[in-house]
Amino acid sequence: MAVEDGLPVSLPDDLPILERSAVRVVVLDVHDRVLLFHIRDHDHPDLGTWWELPGGGIDPGETYQDAAIRELREEAGIVAVASRLGPPNWRRRASFRSRQRRHLQDEVIVTLRLPIPGPDIDGSERVEYEREDYFDFRWWPTAEICASRERFYPGRLPVLLPAVLEGQEIDEPFELFS
Repeated sequence: MAVEDGLPVSLPDDLPILERSAVRVVVLDVHDRVLLFHIRDHDHPDLGTWWELPGGGIDPGETYQDAAIRELREEAGIVAVASRLGPPNWRRRASFRSRQRRHLQDEVIVTLRLPIPGPDIDGSERVEYEREDYFDFRWWPTAEICASRERFYPGRLPVLLPAVLEGQEIDEPFELFS
């Protein structure tokens, strides 16, 4: 059972649970556009599609900075250095279905500002399921994200993005994404 603000949060009893820490990255290019991946889960077609921030699990022995740098390289071919990452000012706990598991993760979200226009994406280092599930990407203008009716992960990205970009501290309540 998950706990949020000291209170139990009931998770669906649908799949084995994988609990982990994770990092997501708001990657901004020189035009203040945000990199998002268009995703679907072949194991759960009922979920449809959504736009997602790059990121993933923090491996044993990694810091959130190490994981952010590794995930950006693997998922997008973007080479980043820790000194360009912002602080983890958005913290959240979330659960979602993926690949026949229910993920329960504590996430930190950081920003990375690129000094160039959004580059093309190189997904050659993606793991197998990412090659199957990530079918597109887009550099989204921030105003379009905030006004969009598309589905995003994190789910409250359109609402919280302006505060994140202003550097506000955000402790988001639990999100049951799927």
